Amino acid sequence: MQIRSFTRPTRLTLLASLAAAPVLTGCVPQDKYDDLMTAYRSKEQQVLTLQGDLDSSRANEEALRTQLAQAAEDLRQAQLLAGANGGNIDELRKRYEDLLARIATLDKPILGEQITAALEQLAAQYPDVFEFDAKRGMLRFKSDVTFDSGKTTLSSKAQDVLRKVASILNTGDANNLEVKVVGHTDSQPIRNVAAQHPTNMFLSAHRAIAVRDQLVRDGVNSGRFQVAGYGPYRPLVSNGPNGARENRRVEIFLTPLNVDLASLPSGNELTPGGAAPAPARANVPAVSQPRATAPEEPTK
Repeated sequence: MQIRSFTRPTRLTLLASLAAAPVLTGCVPQDKYDDLMTAYRSKEQQVLTLQGDLDSSRANEEALRTQLAQAAEDLRQAQLLAGANGGNIDELRKRYEDLLARIATLDKPILGEQITAALEQLAAQYPDVFEFDAKRGMLRFKSDVTFDSGKTTLSSKAQDVLRKVASILNTGDANNLEVKVVGHTDSQPIRNVAAQHPTNMFLSAHRAIAVRDQLVRDGVNSGRFQVAGYGPYRPLVSNGPNGARENRRVEIFLTPLNVDLASLPSGNELTPGGAAPAPARANVPAVSQPRATAPEEPTK
């Protein structure tokens, strides 16, 4: 449809012609004149409306062209990401979906549902002895319950709990887990047991060995273990003048075993006498302790 736009001079000319009509054609009745003017104004309004619609259509067309250009640019960028010059969009989509699937697995327990459930149930039975972090696969034993002050001998209650932990580690998929035992202390310096544990580093390592040895006695293959001691250098909270009970702990980390257990040497080696060895006193370097910052209870 072709639309003609009437300019203002044109409309004035029409009005002048209508005004002169009585002179040229004789007397026109007033009612017919009014009808003619009403019809004119109606047509004029239609023209203005159509003109506005045309302007709006042009604006919409421009917006549509802009959106189309943006969509084309987005497609070009996607093609560049998947491979230049019309790369495989399906491959890009697959990589994206694979990434989403990997992210979804992060919320699942790393040890599997059966092992996780068994350890969570055991931790709920002995909350005063240890706690279990399912997302990290970590058991945290509280040294103040697990050991006497400054000692590496396990309490009878800790032995009972470790026996049940060993039972879980020897069943099903748990047989394929590596067991890393890590000891920690607070910042209190060694005093009465310095002959056996010259520094907190020694004490933390000896306590980790004691936990490892108990698990080996309870049937866990000795080739599955790592043992470490961090002394006071991995605190959970600030140490006070008397240390902090939260920092005195032994942690067990369970991770997938990266070697074939059948290929390892056989044997369940224990520390002689079931206790940590007494180190030689000569040439033992002094180890500085972290500075205390808040008060706590006087136990080691």
